[in-house]
Amino acid sequence: MDLKLFLAINRLAGRSWFLDRCMILVSQKMRYIYFLILFFLWLKKGRERKMAIDAGISVLICLVSNRLIKLLWFRPRPFLKRRIGILIPSLMDSSFPSKHTILAFAVSTIIFLHHRVLGIILHGLSWLTGFSRIWIGHHYPFDIIGSAFLGTFTSVLLHQRRELEGWEE
Repeated sequence: MDLKLFLAINRLAGRSWFLDRCMILVSQKMRYIYFLILFFLWLKKGRERKMAIDAGISVLICLVSNRLIKLLWFRPRPFLKRRIGILIPSLMDSSFPSKHTILAFAVSTIIFLHHRVLGIILHGLSWLTGFSRIWIGHHYPFDIIGSAFLGTFTSVLLHQRRELEGWEE
């Protein structure tokens, strides 16, 4: 099912110059939207700054987790096992987890837990980021789903721990 879903999405690549460019843009540049939002949250005082700190901690935990998983388990990227079109070059490291997706979900979940509307918008952008990673040929759908779970899980656990410590206002 993972392969069938991958092929269904990836076959759309190369059919529309505009959509391909949009997916490349989302895949490569969306992370800057998250960093910009965190920067502006950091500039504020109180709850927003604490949210930015929590998001930063969650991102660091996810980066370490991503690296450890890739060291312990290798899943070949789709273009390494099959003849498919990729829209932009990629590293030949493990396909799981998707660093772009795990970081997007880590940030969007922390924000969702504090600001529902902004969090919902960012979650939508996180799913779009994951979808773009499939579209350009770098990840399988289950890589994206697993990365979304890991980023969300990390942020929820961190948030719950902060609540138990009384960090919330």
